[in-house]
Amino acid sequence: MSPDETLLIRRCAEAARAAARRMAATDAATREALLEAVARELEAGREAILAANARDLEAGRAAGLGAAMLDRLALDPVRLEALIAAVRAVNALPDPLGEVAWERTRPDGLRIGRLRAPLGAIAMVYESRPNVTVDAAVLCLKAGNACVLRGGSEARHSNAALLACVQAALEGLGLPPEAASGVPVPGREAVAELLRHDDCLDLVIPRGGEGLIRQVAAVSRVPVIRHYKGVCHLFVERSADPEAALRLLIDGKCARPSACNALETLLVDAPIAASFLSRAAAALAARGVRLRACPAALPLLPGAEPASAEDWDREYLDLVLSVRVVESFDAALAHIARHGSLHTEAIATRDPGLAARFRREVDASAVMVNASTRFNDGGELGLGAEIGISTTKLHAYGPMGLEALTTRKWVVEGEGHTRTPVAT
Repeated sequence: MSPDETLLIRRCAEAARAAARRMAATDAATREALLEAVARELEAGREAILAANARDLEAGRAAGLGAAMLDRLALDPVRLEALIAAVRAVNALPDPLGEVAWERTRPDGLRIGRLRAPLGAIAMVYESRPNVTVDAAVLCLKAGNACVLRGGSEARHSNAALLACVQAALEGLGLPPEAASGVPVPGREAVAELLRHDDCLDLVIPRGGEGLIRQVAAVSRVPVIRHYKGVCHLFVERSADPEAALRLLIDGKCARPSACNALETLLVDAPIAASFLSRAAAALAARGVRLRACPAALPLLPGAEPASAEDWDREYLDLVLSVRVVESFDAALAHIARHGSLHTEAIATRDPGLAARFRREVDASAVMVNASTRFNDGGELGLGAEIGISTTKLHAYGPMGLEALTTRKWVVEGEGHTRTPVAT
C-alpha cells in the first residue's frame, strides 16, 4: 500500500471512533428515527439498488461464480422487501442501551449496577450477501455503535447503493455519515491495514467462507468473532416420528442449501435406517440432492457415492448431503463431537430423556429438538436480524443481535464513599 492509502485507512478508523462517540450519546428516540429513515431510503432507492445488483450478478456470471455464490449475491424485489421489513423489525425491538441489568446495594449503602453500553466501533468484513450491509449497519446503529463495512468485490455495486441509503439517513438527522462507512481503499491489504488499528476499533466480525474468516483472524489486532463453517447435523433417533423427521431433513437441506445453517450430514439410528432411508432417498432425489454415504448406508441409497473421510467435515453449501448410519445415540453424539463445527445440531426423537441429553451434551451455538436447523437465524429467533453467528463462545455464542452488540459496564454510586478511611 502507498503512504497515502495507509493514511486514508487510519483516518477511516479514527472517524469511526469519533462517530461511535456521537452514536453513544444519542437517545433511543433518535436511533428509532434513524432506522425508520433507513427503511424509507431503501424504499425510495429500490430501482437503483436492484439495478446495481443486476450489474454485480452479470459480472459474477461472467467471472464464473457458482450457483451457490450467485444465490447469496442476488437481490430481487422479494428479498429487498424482506430487508426493509428486517430494518423495521430491528427498530421495533426494545432499546438495548441504558438498562441496568444487575443492581445491588452493599451493606454500607454503596449502590452497584451493570449498565448496558455500546461496544464502540465495529468492523464488518463479509462476502457475497449484500443484505449484510444493511443488517450490520442498522444493528450497530440501533445499539449506539459505529461500523466500518467491507463487503466482497463481487457485490461492490450493490453494497455501495445500500450504504448510500444508510448514509443519507444519517445525514438527514444530522449524524455523522462515518457512523456507517466503507473502507476507502480496495484490496485485501486495505483490510489487513484497517485491522491493525486496535486503538480505534473494538471488534471485527468477519462473515463469509472459512478462508475469509481465518485470514481475518490471522492478521487482526482487533478482537475477532469467529464462525469458520456450518457443518450441521440431523440425527434421526429410532423413536422419531418419520414424517416429522423427513420434513426436518428436506427443509434443512433443500430450502436454501447455500446458507450456513443448512444440513450437511444426516445421521440415522441403525434400527430404522432401512425404512427411513428408503423414504429419504426418494424425497431427496426428487429435489436434486446428491448423496455421499457410509458403507452401511450405501446399499440403502440408490445412486449414492461412497463418502470419503473428508466428507464428514465438509460444508457443501450445495445440494449435496453426507449420510451415516450410527449404532446408537452415543455414537451419534461422538460423530457430532468429532465433526461438528459448533454451529447448529438437530435431533428428531420422541424420547424426552434423549432429547434432554442432546440439549445438555451437544456443544453447538443452537441445539434443535424436533425442529429444523434453519431456525438458527437471528430473525427466526426473534432478534429482528443478526450481524453474524458466533461459534467462538467468548462474548457471544450463536446469532448476534442487538444485545450482542452491547457490553455491560459497572456503575457504582455512593455518597462520598471511600474504600479506606480518609482524614480531612
